[in-house]
Amino acid sequence: MKDKELENIDELDDLGDLGDAEIDEASAPVEDSSAAVAEPVVEPSAKPEPEPEPADTMAKKKPAARAAKKKPAAKAETVEDTSISEEILNKLQKGKEEINNELRRRIIGQEQVVEEVLIALFAGGHCLITGVPGLAKTLLIKSLGEILDLSYKRIQFTPDLMPADITGIDIIEEDRASGKRSIHFVKGPIFANIILADEINRTPPKTQAALLEAMQEYQVTAGGQKFILEKPFFVMATQNPIELEGTYPLPEAQLDRFMFNVVIDYLSAEDELEVAMTTTSQEMVDLKTIMTGQDIVEFHKLVKKVFVPINVGEYAVNLVRSTRPNEESAPDFIKKWVSWGAGLRAAQYLLLGGKVRAVFYGRYNVSIEDIRSLAYPVLRHRVLTNFYAESENVNSDKIIEMLLETVTEAVSGLM
Repeated sequence: MKDKELENIDELDDLGDLGDAEIDEASAPVEDSSAAVAEPVVEPSAKPEPEPEPADTMAKKKPAARAAKKKPAAKAETVEDTSISEEILNKLQKGKEEINNELRRRIIGQEQVVEEVLIALFAGGHCLITGVPGLAKTLLIKSLGEILDLSYKRIQFTPDLMPADITGIDIIEEDRASGKRSIHFVKGPIFANIILADEINRTPPKTQAALLEAMQEYQVTAGGQKFILEKPFFVMATQNPIELEGTYPLPEAQLDRFMFNVVIDYLSAEDELEVAMTTTSQEMVDLKTIMTGQDIVEFHKLVKKVFVPINVGEYAVNLVRSTRPNEESAPDFIKKWVSWGAGLRAAQYLLLGGKVRAVFYGRYNVSIEDIRSLAYPVLRHRVLTNFYAESENVNSDKIIEMLLETVTEAVSGLM
């Protein structure tokens, strides 16, 4: 046992000598140790393993790496938006030019009226046209139906017209073979793409209300069943501002369904002479089809992607809010002459119509000028004047003109 213990002690002494030798080598100059160690250990093709980084350094690098991965995706989205804008400009501008060229073969003058009707059509809204008889209101909407290859129906509103005369009616049919009877729904004239509601203010409110569901929900409910209307669905209603006896003014709820109230006036002397000479010397020309209803539906989707700057949106909202007499920021003449101002649909239609107008004029975004030019048709039927305004011969157009002079781009109800 003592011999074994002595041997172990000798081994420990040897190990201690070896450790002292390693310490001496470690304290030697760096050049000698690197020369001695690097040559046999590192191979030419081998790469030294990187030292593990601290956990906090790796955590900082991960978000940066994720952000770097997201950058190409953002570039792809930008390219896609640009291509969509080009598609909108090319298709809508070409479509507008072709439609205008065809309409000019039948409609002379009324450039502003035609532009506003086309803006409402491409935006997916409805139009209320106010004008005296004989100004080609019916001819305009009928010609649009031919150019766009859409079904067209005219409804002449009279005091005895019933809602079922517009939407349709259930009838009982008898099968001659079996003798069984069944109820069958016969669709009314509202089941068309373009509806001309001629002299809409000559029918009672219950019949006028038959259009509300169709104009807003694009559907008709009859006999407990729901019937979906085919798109595009465009209602163009007319009313005569001269004769007021035996008429039923449209309620505010139905007026708000119309995107524009377009006022059509007499032609200039040159245009009226051209109309008189043309219509009495030749027959009505045939129009060619420019686009289909499916093209119009696609335009409705594309137009909504046009960019609206925040300052333009604020201007449109502030202009609409300034028409309400209960607003603190409303001008004094609004509180004096207006009994009821425009609602939220006015701001929506200003921006939506501005998008179409911007594309018509070759721009990628809506401008303040687009909003100002559409203020009259959008707000005209939404600003209701009171007795004081009527006594002073002030109408809604005069109030809108004063609003455009008062409300500027720098003034914003949101800032």
